[in-house]
Amino acid sequence: MNIRPFQEKDRLPVIDLWKEAGLVVPQNDPGKDIDRKMKVDPDLFLVGEIDGELVATVMGGYEGHRGWINYLAVKPCHHRKGYGRLLMESVERLLKRKGCPKINLQVRATNSGVIEFYSAMGYGNDNVVGLGKRLMHDS
Repeated sequence: MNIRPFQEKDRLPVIDLWKEAGLVVPQNDPGKDIDRKMKVDPDLFLVGEIDGELVATVMGGYEGHRGWINYLAVKPCHHRKGYGRLLMESVERLLKRKGCPKINLQVRATNSGVIEFYSAMGYGNDNVVGLGKRLMHDS
């Protein structure tokens, strides 16, 4: 799998992948999420391709204190081939180069398969409660 930064030509395939992976929810407009990401650390938005086909994404962020992972997705037909791990290792390296000491991510408590994936990569439950407040409503 070839890993590279997101390019504008990837927009529609990325959104299609996120929909296929179940990552798009009504309160988040994926196009607006891409627009926002391209304004802040666009180098942390990676895609994975096989023979020119976009098959995976990850969006990293870093605000100077903690790194964050969003939109990790791999086409279901390519699960269990190590592509998610390759993307995570790539974005982790980029975050580390920026001086990021720790990465946080959020997974729905009911998504046991994804929790197992991240656990196998060394991520653990920090025993915190995730809270959020929308400042902008996309819908």
